[in-house]
Amino acid sequence: MLSDYNTKMEILFITSYPPRECGIATYSNDLIMALNEKFDKSFTPVVCALESGLNSFSYAPEVKYVLNTSDFEDYMQIARDVNSNENIGIIMLQHEFGFFNAISESEFLQFLSLFTKPIIITFHTVLPDPSPELCNKVKGIIAACKSVVVMTQNSAEILINEYKVEDEKIDIIPHGIHLVAHLNKESLKAKYGLKGRKILSTFGLISSGKSIETTLNALPAIVENNPDVLFLAIGKTHPDIVRNEGEIYRQSLEQKVIALGLQNNVKFINKYLPLSELLEYLQLSDIYLFTSKDPHQAVSGTFSYALSCCCPIISTPIPHAKEIIKDDAGLIIDFENPAQLSKAVNLLLGDADLRTRLSNNGLQRIVPAAWENVAMAYGKLFKKLSNQVSLKFKIPALNLNHIKQLTTSFGMIQFSKINQPDLSSGYTLDDNARAMIALCMHYEVTRNKEDLFYISTYLQFIRNCQQTAGDFLNYIDENKNFTDQNNETNLEDSNGRAIWALGYLISLDQIIPDFLVSSAKTILQKALPLVMKMHSTRAMAFSINGLYYYNSVNKTHGTLALIEILADRLVNMYKHESCNGWEWYESYLTYGNSILPEALLCAYLATNKLIYKDTAYVSFNFLLSKTFHKTGIKPISNKTWLSKGKIAHNFGEQPIDVAYTIMALDKFNQVFKLEGYQQKLKIAFYWFLGNNHLGQIIYNPCTGGSFDGLEEFQVNLNQGAESTLSYLMARLTLEKYVIRPQKTFEKPDHRPVKPLKNNWLPAPAAKISLSI
Repeated sequence: MLSDYNTKMEILFITSYPPRECGIATYSNDLIMALNEKFDKSFTPVVCALESGLNSFSYAPEVKYVLNTSDFEDYMQIARDVNSNENIGIIMLQHEFGFFNAISESEFLQFLSLFTKPIIITFHTVLPDPSPELCNKVKGIIAACKSVVVMTQNSAEILINEYKVEDEKIDIIPHGIHLVAHLNKESLKAKYGLKGRKILSTFGLISSGKSIETTLNALPAIVENNPDVLFLAIGKTHPDIVRNEGEIYRQSLEQKVIALGLQNNVKFINKYLPLSELLEYLQLSDIYLFTSKDPHQAVSGTFSYALSCCCPIISTPIPHAKEIIKDDAGLIIDFENPAQLSKAVNLLLGDADLRTRLSNNGLQRIVPAAWENVAMAYGKLFKKLSNQVSLKFKIPALNLNHIKQLTTSFGMIQFSKINQPDLSSGYTLDDNARAMIALCMHYEVTRNKEDLFYISTYLQFIRNCQQTAGDFLNYIDENKNFTDQNNETNLEDSNGRAIWALGYLISLDQIIPDFLVSSAKTILQKALPLVMKMHSTRAMAFSINGLYYYNSVNKTHGTLALIEILADRLVNMYKHESCNGWEWYESYLTYGNSILPEALLCAYLATNKLIYKDTAYVSFNFLLSKTFHKTGIKPISNKTWLSKGKIAHNFGEQPIDVAYTIMALDKFNQVFKLEGYQQKLKIAFYWFLGNNHLGQIIYNPCTGGSFDGLEEFQVNLNQGAESTLSYLMARLTLEKYVIRPQKTFEKPDHRPVKPLKNNWLPAPAAKISLSI
């Protein structure tokens, strides 16, 4: 079983914290939630909440200390209390200059110097062109800390070049963003009573620094071209502003709206929105406006959130904006320049393709900052600073949301644009065969009767692809017609996958309704003659797997004979190609390689022939030697593949290769009982969770989908059928290694909730010589 290693080490966050309303409080709360979601029993985040002495809050249980930033003695007491707590191993200090202004510089440095634990300081503001006094102050703070975190490359360069900080001490970890299951813009507009309007928006705690008047002054020229435009200013006034100035700034904005005659084109949403509601407002926005007039604002969480919601951005040139949206990911305007803003808005509102291009490019740039990836980066930093940290990932719950979204009443759609199914991409037998295996696996684990509807849908699709001669076509367009691609592409692999899926369903005859099992048998029987003609390595391997599963519940000499014919062909291919350390069936490694040794192992389990077992063992270990390194898995690159005697690229990795490896490791672990296989299975699964060369998640927990691939510098954000199904099969394989209470299930004796069409079940197949 997977390790239950536990540690009691605590990481103390010294920060403002909810219910205090400020950007850093929200940031810290989101980061702690992300760390708790990402890691299991690796460390425990706790909080020392900062208060100014003017207010007091009721906190969540993770807040163990409260520091009155106006009282120097409170600083000293907190330092003593933290030092005496043996559980605390690392201190995370969130730094903003305004937090600690109530005490002197020397007092703050004395506070830092008292700690006996390593300190990580996150600078939320890094000021360029520092005075000698500021430079010395910052350098003194950094000297007291073990590590420095900044959120942009620009901030890191300022620290290195202007404050002379060693670059080895700096980590760049971006401001986190929430992954969003992108919803339909027009549906969201209707939900919020904004149907028919073109929405401009900005959000955040309101202050004069946001320069909302720049947008108001630009609106008359925008409304002239787009009378249906509506500008949403979302957020309440910053509490510190209210305390010191009242609502003077907001009132001045409201008066300007009246003076400019914009009452029908401006709406103030004067409240602190729940996160889910805020993200929906951003998703329904046609353009997001960021008009800060502070040229030194290092980073903006509001800006990042808008990008994550696929908003095209128009921004003033703060360093964060210039770094993220340069080169066709947004538009930059000068500070406090209404004329440039109105021109940019009119340009975007008049060009839907440009808006789409900017928003997609912006999303691609910002997704590495997903909280899941930020948590991964902090986890690695914690581990670097303390040998008490052993990172153990939390296994995500099973989630079929994206699978269901990709599935129509006809079958599974092939591709997605981001997380929206692309019906124009059509359907394939490949994906529906994979889907049937995945849903059968899910049904084995959960006995969720809803799975039976999806299983029957995919089975029906496989039947629709079967031709009179028993073979299968692969490609069907959105209008449910076979495409010309079926005549241009070798379909052996697709046919092999269909046989694998049919055999797998039949092997579950003790839990799957009889009429589905019977139908699958009929389709498989009709397809049997094509198996003898297969010579593609993967087609033969898929077919062996299907016949193995079928044979597990319906043993016949004909089935065993077919398995042996195909397995002998694989063995002969291995003997022909293997030499001088190249223990493989072909002169190259391409995609889905693990299916080949797994198939031979299945052939051994069916026939007991040791040649299959030995060849499977040697070839699989050879493959593992080419794909596993010290800390993780690196699948064969799909850019050039790996030819005998050559070196493959280090990028171009696909979920299907990781999933097939995990499934093969499971099978080899069952047969050989080697601890290394189980450990590699877990390590390989962590590739989906961010243990890869980019340190970025491939599985999207927000949608239940999987990104389509890992490239050299970025992740392919589309979440198509193949990648999503690959993740699900990998996740379900892992499930058997997770300790859970045993459940008792009964086989359903009824049809699925939505029964198959009456005209679907195929006619009985003619008898053939190798009957199963």
